[in-house]
Amino acid sequence: MAQTEAETIGNPIRIGNLDIAQFDFPQRMNWHNAKKACAKLGKGWSLPTKMELSLLYQNQVKIGGFSTSYYWSSTETDIEKAWRHNFSFGMTGFIADKGNEYFVRAVKVH
Repeated sequence: MAQTEAETIGNPIRIGNLDIAQFDFPQRMNWHNAKKACAKLGKGWSLPTKMELSLLYQNQVKIGGFSTSYYWSSTETDIEKAWRHNFSFGMTGFIADKGNEYFVRAVKVH
């Protein structure tokens, strides 16, 4: 059974001015589909920027439910590549082809 938008958002966790969806999307997805999926959650929901994703990593215990794998950010380096963050090692600065499939956690700025 597919996870609904409301089930993805769940009970958002707020850190500063950022609401974080309670859950990842159920499947890994490429960067383009990740952006579309986050936007479908409703007004203001988006794929996190590189800096927002770093904040999620720093607060992953408080937020909960993260995989120990890569997550997409919305920060692009060029037409074919974007930043990702490894939640296992905490390394930022990885650049990946937008066609690769990684986990996604949506955010909303207040």
